[in-house]
Amino acid sequence: MSSKQYDVLVIGAGASGLMTAYMAAQRGRRVVVVEKANKVGKKILMSGGGKCNFTNLYVEPENYISHNPHFVISALSRYTNWDFIGLVCEYGIEYEERKHGQLFTLNGAKEILAMLLAECDKTGLVEIKTNCDVKAVNALDDQGFQVATSLGYFEVESVVVASGGLSIPTLGGSGIGYDIAKQFGHHVYPTRAGLVPFTFSDGFKEVTTRLSGNAVEATLSNDLNSFTEALLFTHRGLSGPSSLQLSNYWNVGQSFNIDFLPSLDLIELFKAKKQSQPKVLLRTLLTEHFPKSVVLELQGLIWADMSETAIGNLSDEKLENIAKRIHQFEVKPSGTEGYRTAEVTLGGVDTTEISSKTMESKKQKGLFFIGEILDVTGHLGGFNFQWAWSSAHAASEYV
Repeated sequence: MSSKQYDVLVIGAGASGLMTAYMAAQRGRRVVVVEKANKVGKKILMSGGGKCNFTNLYVEPENYISHNPHFVISALSRYTNWDFIGLVCEYGIEYEERKHGQLFTLNGAKEILAMLLAECDKTGLVEIKTNCDVKAVNALDDQGFQVATSLGYFEVESVVVASGGLSIPTLGGSGIGYDIAKQFGHHVYPTRAGLVPFTFSDGFKEVTTRLSGNAVEATLSNDLNSFTEALLFTHRGLSGPSSLQLSNYWNVGQSFNIDFLPSLDLIELFKAKKQSQPKVLLRTLLTEHFPKSVVLELQGLIWADMSETAIGNLSDEKLENIAKRIHQFEVKPSGTEGYRTAEVTLGGVDTTEISSKTMESKKQKGLFFIGEILDVTGHLGGFNFQWAWSSAHAASEYV
């Protein structure tokens, strides 16, 4: 027997799923949210180091990666960052602005999750079922769907796929949403891990291992993209915001450049010090700008044979070459940490087959896709949460 007590079934009790559930219920829709994990909102709770970077002050379509870049404009303009900030303020949730307009809770991500659940509870029309695996979604002949789950069958008018991507499978990431999309004839762009640390297998890995835990402000760049933020050395490679950002634009086999001192013109500095402090060693000079351990590793990589030569005894050509290497140090990762630690999934459901106004499938009436499952990936900094809120709002008005 199928239960007909609900109008809408939402697959996934994460950020976008909970948001669309309570907003649809505010329109009087009876909503059931099915979640395969044993608890709701696991990714919300671990995001931003447990502080949840819930949006950004400077949200623009340019902050998103998609094969169809115009797709995000409608949803982002109809439910903005300020709309969500308003909701946060209604609940008295304290937050702070960090670098680049990133907004984090002061007292923990649990407050954002509690807010979403409270909004669901207020409607009296949202039921959440955990430990509930979706087995099949079938369109009915007249209209609507029958959804088979591990907790029984549901008949509903609308299905919202808010199952997220493949990132961090231990928190519930799975491919069910992509399977549903393909079942109904949707094209799905190949997926890969995004906002993810780089790994190395060459000699540079030994360097990052020795420097593990050290961080410097650096610019990471390839042919088309450049990010200046903290760079963190790890036992396996490189992490930190600048690495995570560039990982969205990197493919296996490609190299990229690191500028270890983007705020300084080293050629000018070296030439000035050659005149004013001719007896100083380069490592002594650079220790003013770097942790000593980082300077010693760069020395071993770039000017080991001149490590004991005073700057006054180095030719301008040699100094220029050293400066250039520090500003344009080329590395070639062997890969990334993959979905295990990735914050997002790149690729996904082709948005040319989805209404940008409603998030409804153009191929199957009543089927909606929101959040990370779509071929929309935000930069680091709260942009992926904002896409969850905005796309959820768009769908909630039409389910």
